[in-house]
Amino acid sequence: MTSNAPRVGISHIAFEYDSLGDLLDTYVLLRDIDITPVVSADQGISIAFYYKYPDGNTVELTMDTLGDWDASTEFMKTSLAFAERPMGKYVDVDKMLEARSHGASSAELHERAYAGEFIPDYEMDASKLL
Repeated sequence: MTSNAPRVGISHIAFEYDSLGDLLDTYVLLRDIDITPVVSADQGISIAFYYKYPDGNTVELTMDTLGDWDASTEFMKTSLAFAERPMGKYVDVDKMLEARSHGASSAELHERAYAGEFIPDYEMDASKLL
């Protein structure tokens, strides 16, 4: 029997990293054992990789690009770009890693990602997180 009743339980948990370097290094460790995010995005206030757990829950690995939750909150309240597109720009993390290998700093990677430079060549859909 199928029910339209809402599910009860955890559907999402997030782990915040101190730096983009740490987040990217974790991505590589997971990628190398065939664990890849279903969605990865630069949301302006954060860069986040979303992994779908086999039980249907989502694990988010993220880092705050502004480094200050007050500044992040203000960005969410006032940014027109964030209001129009809260998920920000989808990113191909391997393209970010390539740019990092050529000397791009974390700040530059964030700027380029949010500008849309690392858009994936494949379909990415945030509805997969639901």
